[in-house]
Amino acid sequence: MEENSEHDKGKICKMTGDQSVFILLTNTGTLFTRLIQGYTKAPYNHASISFTRDLSEMYSFGRKHPSNPLNGGFVKEDIQTGTYSKYPNTTCVIYKLQVTEREVEKMKRVLHIFIRSQQKYLYNILGVIGIALKEPVEFSNSYFCSQFVAEILDRSGIKLWNKLPALVTPDDFRQSGRLELIYQGKLSEYKPEE
Repeated sequence: MEENSEHDKGKICKMTGDQSVFILLTNTGTLFTRLIQGYTKAPYNHASISFTRDLSEMYSFGRKHPSNPLNGGFVKEDIQTGTYSKYPNTTCVIYKLQVTEREVEKMKRVLHIFIRSQQKYLYNILGVIGIALKEPVEFSNSYFCSQFVAEILDRSGIKLWNKLPALVTPDDFRQSGRLELIYQGKLSEYKPEE
């Protein structure tokens, strides 16, 4: 009987054990990002979430095609072949967020909703303007990058701020005490620990 209770304890620890997700903030230096930076004065203006330290499983809202800034929506980002490959001088910070296995499972369930219906999602350009006005502008199936990352966390029960995801900026991630900085510099020079 006691062996079973020890087994159950191990199971409970596994379900709540420490895991990590990674928040990447970037500045590609494009015209659009320079316009945003001119207003926000923040060093980074794009946010992505990754479930792997090497950023191989990373998602956001941004350009669907690297050469077309006007076609935006839900994207699986690739630092080798995607938009970032066109901007080798992209600067970034990468943060680690400690979460439980259960929170990761919830995040991935929410993410799969986006993946299954990715064609119907649009980039929420009016939401970016809403941040400037401090008024949330939300549309069904429309997000901007930091709103999407905040939405994934929020729907999974992770509350980093006392504000709606539609008001979260990339700089809010930099200001969060729960995130641990693991890298700062050129994205092209990032070498994840093994």
